[in-house]
Amino acid sequence: MAKATTQFVCSECGYASPKWLGKCPGCGTFNTLIEEAIEPALSKKGAPMSRINPSRAIPLSQVKFEKYERVSSGISELDIVLGGGIVRGSLVLVGGDPGVGKSTLLTQVAAHLAEEHKVLYLSAEESCSQVKLRCERLGLNSDGLLLLNETNLDAAEESFYEAEYVIIDSIQAVYTESLTSSAGSVAQVRECASKLMRIAKSRGITFFIVGHVTKEGTLAGPKVLEHIMDAVLYFEGERTENFKILRAVKNRFGSVQEVGVFEMTGEGIFGITDYSSLFLSDSRGIAAGAVVTPSETGNRCMMVEIQTLMAKTAYGLPRRMSLGIDLNRLIVLIAVLEKRCAIPLGMQDIYLNAMGGIKLTEPSSDLAVCAALASAEKMVAVEKYTAVFGEVGLTGEVRGVNFAEKRVNECLKMGFKRVILPAKNMKACEKFKGKMELVPVTYVSQMIRALFGDTK
Repeated sequence: MAKATTQFVCSECGYASPKWLGKCPGCGTFNTLIEEAIEPALSKKGAPMSRINPSRAIPLSQVKFEKYERVSSGISELDIVLGGGIVRGSLVLVGGDPGVGKSTLLTQVAAHLAEEHKVLYLSAEESCSQVKLRCERLGLNSDGLLLLNETNLDAAEESFYEAEYVIIDSIQAVYTESLTSSAGSVAQVRECASKLMRIAKSRGITFFIVGHVTKEGTLAGPKVLEHIMDAVLYFEGERTENFKILRAVKNRFGSVQEVGVFEMTGEGIFGITDYSSLFLSDSRGIAAGAVVTPSETGNRCMMVEIQTLMAKTAYGLPRRMSLGIDLNRLIVLIAVLEKRCAIPLGMQDIYLNAMGGIKLTEPSSDLAVCAALASAEKMVAVEKYTAVFGEVGLTGEVRGVNFAEKRVNECLKMGFKRVILPAKNMKACEKFKGKMELVPVTYVSQMIRALFGDTK
């Protein structure tokens, strides 16, 4: 029998080394290399090596177009994040903190799919009775849902072939006998994910895989786990809050800008279509430092409130803190306001927050951030039904943004009466002139003058 060898694999990035190192050369972290056993493949002495059949490339014009079939999950918000529904034969990874609602969400999806399809729920962390208890608590009809309590992926492989949809809860709790390392290790997670990928693509079975997250909020295991998946979804939200946000960080069949909003109740998780209670506060228009901006997330437009708080710094260096908006972008906008608009912010601690836990990554929120900072510094509230959007350059110029017509239309539907927008987008929004007040601006100073009357 061939002698087994060992290697040391980084639990953060998957870097492999023949000997132990205190610092991983791949990602630079310390004390993350874990010893794992490798069993070399057996071979007969003197046996000729098998020849590999060469693969042949074909012209693009001869490639057959494959139309992907989508199936509704029963939850409209989840379908939107996935790009319109579940794609047959795909791998979907759902990550999130413990207790955020991953198992509850997938149990509801499994019960809905089981009405017309064969669905298998492989629970490696809970017993079948616990899953049944959850279904009864949620009021789900589980007659057509198959349950399996197994941690050995090789033993459960035969059951996969009997189902069209399989849910693995979770990938860190299952293992394969081809490796001697324990479940949840880097090698086991990587090998199990690769095996599920081969089954999904060869048999057309759709897999939903639950993944744990680390203290830093990233998926546990090597990054190759995300590379194998067709879609990677993050379920975010505090345990004490009922509202949860599902965002796509990777999607081969849709946009990665989509965001789904859910509410956790005693009867289950339900999608929210009215975002006014989550992303808008009741105190806007009364307190200074709050401005509303229309944010484009995938195929939808949401009205998001940006709030700012300022306090005189007690130390030599002022503090800047941002939630939901890139901190470096905030620092740049503060410098623009100081230099181009003569607004003194150098001795102020600045705290910025996008309501509802939403993350604004597009530059169209720049002008709204500037408006919120100016409002907080002047202690003058922005009118309740005024929205602001536009990109800001280092010269103080307000640049045009994409989907301006869609943003103004969303403001109109939400009852807003005034919109401050880039002058370059004014031509596309001419048809809204008689329905609401449109204020085109070319520079940030013009926006401040339109809101507060002066730039002092």
